[in-house]
Amino acid sequence: MGIKIYEVMAAILYHLIVFPLSLLPLFILYKISDLLFVLFYYIIPYRKKVVQSNLKNSFPNASPKQLRKIEKDFYRHFCKLLVEGIKNLSMSQKELQQRLTVSNPELMESLLIKGKSVILISGHYGNWEWLITAQSTLFKHKAFGIGMPLTSNFWNAKLNERRRRYGMTVLDAKNYKETLKNSPQSFAVLTLGDQAPPTSEKAYWTNFLNQDTPVLFGTEFMANEFDAAVVYFSIQPIKPGFYTMTLHLVTEEPRQHPFGFITEKHTEMLEKDIQKAPAFWLWSHKRWKRKQADDLIALRNAQQEAFDKRFRS
Repeated sequence: MGIKIYEVMAAILYHLIVFPLSLLPLFILYKISDLLFVLFYYIIPYRKKVVQSNLKNSFPNASPKQLRKIEKDFYRHFCKLLVEGIKNLSMSQKELQQRLTVSNPELMESLLIKGKSVILISGHYGNWEWLITAQSTLFKHKAFGIGMPLTSNFWNAKLNERRRRYGMTVLDAKNYKETLKNSPQSFAVLTLGDQAPPTSEKAYWTNFLNQDTPVLFGTEFMANEFDAAVVYFSIQPIKPGFYTMTLHLVTEEPRQHPFGFITEKHTEMLEKDIQKAPAFWLWSHKRWKRKQADDLIALRNAQQEAFDKRFRS
């Protein structure tokens, strides 16, 4: 009964408040984001201890003043992301393409000509939500996105419906393989590699932002499973409401590289983006909540053995 009431309330919230808000011009929504900044930073701090801990551990040599500046800049960006996410619900294809542009689309075009499918990899940096909706309009590859379902059935269905409206196909992370395997054309799969892995044992451990960090291995697995090229993308804000996406080739031939190469490479690229402009990463995410495995060497050896047996035998 409680779940049904929650779903009804979610539907009412969406239809009476959230979607009507999305019809407002962005310059008005940005005024709302200014109010949200005051609310989430000063009045009802949103995950402030998580943000401060993440920043302090990631930038151990930064002064308290420098950390406070990054912290405030992050919350301003985060509040803009919230209203941009709302705007995304009703934004036209033309406006999306005007607000999110690709600086070097020829990289994807060259891979398509070669018949290569692509794993597009980055993190929660810049504005990834607009890319989810716009991907199929930016590139000629068949667009797929992989993610875990939300706990609310209503929000999960509604957000995926909005994300799919220009051609994106959203796949469940638990059963995506068959769809990709049967794709009649070259595809591009959008993945975000900075989510916390489900367990320490299933993670690839590396040093990231001065900390031992578990990284999802899905990108490297998919690249080898489907012999797909790996392209890292960086989404940088140009001015309020406008972003540019730059593509960086990690590899065209994933099966020619040793275990861990792809994961290390795209993680390193994300780290450089964050170090260059840290405010645009999602610092409120509990990135380091997993405890490192007791015997990391044994875990790495077991992972590599399983990987080589599957892809290098």
